Order: sequence, then C-alpha cells, then structure tokens
Amino acid sequence: MKEAIKISFVVPAYNEEACLPRTLEAIVAEIARSQCAAEIIVVNNASTDKTRQTAQAYPGIFVIDEPVKGLVRARAAGFHVATGDLIANIDADTILTEGWIDKVLRAFAANPELAAMSGPLVYYDLPKRTRALVRAFYCGGYVCYLLNRYILRVGSMMQGGNFVVKRDALVRIGGFNPNFAFYGEDTELARRLSKVGDVDFTFSLPALSSGRRLVGEGVARIGLRYAMNFFWATFLKKPFTESWLDFRDQPQKPLP
Repeated sequence: MKEAIKISFVVPAYNEEACLPRTLEAIVAEIARSQCAAEIIVVNNASTDKTRQTAQAYPGIFVIDEPVKGLVRARAAGFHVATGDLIANIDADTILTEGWIDKVLRAFAANPELAAMSGPLVYYDLPKRTRALVRAFYCGGYVCYLLNRYILRVGSMMQGGNFVVKRDALVRIGGFNPNFAFYGEDTELARRLSKVGDVDFTFSLPALSSGRRLVGEGVARIGLRYAMNFFWATFLKKPFTESWLDFRDQPQKPLP
C-alpha cells in the first residue's frame, strides 16, 4: 500500500497570542476532518508576549524558536525541522477553510509536476466594499500571473500565508531566499519554483485572514506596495520594499 502524503503546517508567529488560537484550531479541525497524516510546527519568532505558551497549550503541536525576527527566517526555521512531503505555510492570522487539505491533496495527486499551489486571502474583518476592492486587486494579479507563467515564462504567483510547496522542489531551489525578509518573498519563491515544476494559483483554495495591515496602511497604499514588490521580485529579483510595519494591536472581530 502506498504511504499517505504527509503535510507539515509551518506557522510563523511574532506576538500572535491573540490570533494564533483561531489559526491552530482551524488547522487541527482540518486535519481531523480529512484524516490526513500531518504535523503542526509553530515558529515563535522573537515574541515578547505569550505566543509560545499559547501554542504549547495545544497537544501535539511542535513549537520551535527563531530568535531573529523576520518572516522568511521563521518560514525557513520551520522548514528545516518539518518532516512532511508537503510544506504548508500558513500565517498566524490565517484561518483555513473547510476542505482545504482535500483540495491540496487532490491537486498534487493529479499533477506529479506540481511544485506548489496557493490561493487568495479573504479578509473577514473588512467591510464588503473593501473586500470587493481586494477581489479586484486579485483579479488584476491573476492576469499578471497568467501572463508571467504562460506567455513571458518568467515566474508565477503565490499568496504568502496561504501556500503549500512540495518539499523536494523547495530543496532543489535551495530553500527560502534570505534576501527577501517580508515583501515579495512569495513572488520570489514562486519565480524560482516555476523553474522546477508547476506553480498554481487558484481561487478554489481560499483562506480567511485578518485585514489589520490593510486597515493600518490603507488599501490603496498597500495594494501599490504589493504590486511594486511583485514586479521587482519577478523582473529585478530583489524586493522593492525592505522594511515593514507590524499591526498586531488591531482588535480582532468575530468570524462571519
């Protein structure tokens, strides 16, 4: 009998004691529902709150420390201890939707050349008008994804915080790029992964997330910033923006 594919969920967390429980409970529920072989790794990334204790309160979750603050450093630290065939990178304020694991397993089983796949984030705590603007931004990004992948053949597109990558593919490209700390890291990773396999972005793999960054910086500003970093990472192979702000003091709203 063929051994089941194992998924390692890597959750970077810097001062995320407020959001982390929702994220972990959603992952635990998805694993239980799908009966998939899986592990959950929380990377406590230089937190000064009770992030570590919050994660440790969940039985069976493996908690490691990455003392140097940085999203990509945290993702890399989790990858180095992960044992799964697939590495699911889920941010600490991201909530998996029901059926997420089944969709991932079906996609990788159907396409042996698939190196990674990703889906959009749905910001549950933003007004409908703002969510519509975000959807329009994703549609524009999807056009660029199709152009870059199938016509220009210069890369692909992934949404940081909601993507899964095949372990072997990540090893083949040398892992995460430390030159990208935050902005553009997903695009840069998708560009390199596209050289060793298919990288799919699909609206059928959504995840819920907090819109606190959009609230903190403004939809237009953050949209422009993400767009600039997408093009910089794709064509210049470097980030447009090298620093970032934290927005962990936004009050958490209930799920819809």
